[in-house]
Amino acid sequence: LALNPWDVVLCISGTIISCENAIVVVVIFYTPAFRAPAFLLIGSLATADLLAGLGLVLHFAFVYFIPSEAASLLTVGLLVTSFTASVGSLLTITIDRYLSLYNALTYYSERTVTRTYIMLILTWGASVCYGLLPVVGWNCLKEPSACSIVRPLTKSHLVILSASFLAVFAAMLQLYVQICRIVCRHAHQIAVQRHFLASSHDVTTRKGIATLAVILGTLASCWLPFAVYGLLGDCSSPALYTYATLLPATYNSMLNPVIYAFRNQEIQKVLWAVCCGCFSSSLPSRSRSPSDV
Repeated sequence: LALNPWDVVLCISGTIISCENAIVVVVIFYTPAFRAPAFLLIGSLATADLLAGLGLVLHFAFVYFIPSEAASLLTVGLLVTSFTASVGSLLTITIDRYLSLYNALTYYSERTVTRTYIMLILTWGASVCYGLLPVVGWNCLKEPSACSIVRPLTKSHLVILSASFLAVFAAMLQLYVQICRIVCRHAHQIAVQRHFLASSHDVTTRKGIATLAVILGTLASCWLPFAVYGLLGDCSSPALYTYATLLPATYNSMLNPVIYAFRNQEIQKVLWAVCCGCFSSSLPSRSRSPSDV
């Protein structure tokens, strides 16, 4: 096959995604302090994005070095599973962050741990089911006219995936609006009790809105173009449009470690400790705080 520059860029993106998220997975896995629910959810997100990066690299390798229908189905199944788990993990992080504020008094309990595991099981269970569908037969290899903009996914399968993303995005938007309201209300109450200036409340409000804009803006700018095109396009649509919308979607997995992991102060401490060669002496002994976002 002639080398497609878009496939090369996707492979490079996959390599960067894999390296970034591998760091997060290793740090969380090998740090005993990171067993709190919030870090388990960040680990789930990093694992999903790591698999997505590996899937992009494997897709490139199979297309140009070991082309076969079986390999195509396996890589597409892996990519569907990993990207679905990535978006699902973003939703679970949002739910966890909302509950940590809404039920602050009962958040640090065994009930929270149980709820976290249930959310992870549901997220990965649904993701694996989505990914297995093309492998077990729901594909368009024998009926090219039923293909979507991403071969060998069928049009109906991609429509379900796109609609699911839109539903998740709508849920995240609603939850983060509620989070912003809770944070602003708490900031106002603290300002009144401690006789702070009104400007301090305004600063907190602006920070909350800025965080909300970064999280939802990143997710929307990365995934919305592909989700909308997945609903509107079909097998006759130009491949250029597919690549042009799919590439930004992969950038979400590249940005997730920066937004959800590397901004976390506890993870930053461990990374700095590793870089400075004093890993054993600088690890946090206990961490129970929810994620920064």
